[in-house]
Amino acid sequence: MSDMADRARGGEAARAPGVPAAARRADPAPGPDAAPSLHVAPHPDAAPIDGPVPQRDGEAVRRFIEDFASALTEMGVPRMPARVFASLLASDPGRLTAAELADQLSASPAAMSGAVRYLLQVGLIRREGEPGSRRHYYRVPDDVWDELITLRNRAMARWTAVLREGVPALGADTPAGARIAESVRYFEFVSAELPLVISRWRERKAALDGQTVGGR
Repeated sequence: MSDMADRARGGEAARAPGVPAAARRADPAPGPDAAPSLHVAPHPDAAPIDGPVPQRDGEAVRRFIEDFASALTEMGVPRMPARVFASLLASDPGRLTAAELADQLSASPAAMSGAVRYLLQVGLIRREGEPGSRRHYYRVPDDVWDELITLRNRAMARWTAVLREGVPALGADTPAGARIAESVRYFEFVSAELPLVISRWRERKAALDGQTVGGR
C-alpha cells in the first residue's frame, strides 16, 4: 500500500490543500481516562440490522481496531487514517460523521480532518451528504478491496516500466540484467492475472449472496 501514501504525498493525485500536519504524524496514545466510546446510534438511513444489536466486549473491539490499524500502518498507511478506516469497517451503521469518528478514537478535529482527506484521496472511503443538512458521513465503499488491488496494479505497472528500461542498461546477458528481466516477467504476469481474480471473486460473491438469500 506504499503507493497510496505516494499518491497522498503528491504522486498520481496532488495533495489537497490544507491537510493538517497532525494527519501525517502518529497520533498520541490516549490517556487512561480517554478510552473512546464505541457506542454510536445507527443512522436512520443505515442498513437495518436483523435482530437485536449484539452486546460486544468494547475492549475487544478497540483491540481489533488498533491491531488492524497497525497492520495497515506497516503497509504504508498513516496511523490516523488507518484507525479511521478500521473504525468504519467495524461500524454497524456502515457510515459515521467525522465527529463520531473523532469521539470513538479520542482524536482532535484537525487530526480527523486530515485522516478523512487522506482516505478520500486514495479511494478508501467515500463522503455522503445528507439532504437538507450540512453534515457529511463517511463510509467504506463496497468495492474497497477491488480499489486496493487496482491501486497496487497501477503501482506494479509503474515498476514494470522502470524495470524494463533497466534491462538494456544493465545488459540482458548479465546476471543483473537477467534478474531485472525476471522481475519484469513476474510483474507482467501478476498484473495480467489480477483483473481475472477480481472477476472470479465477483462471480463467487454473487453465488454466495444468492445462497444466503435462498437459505433464509
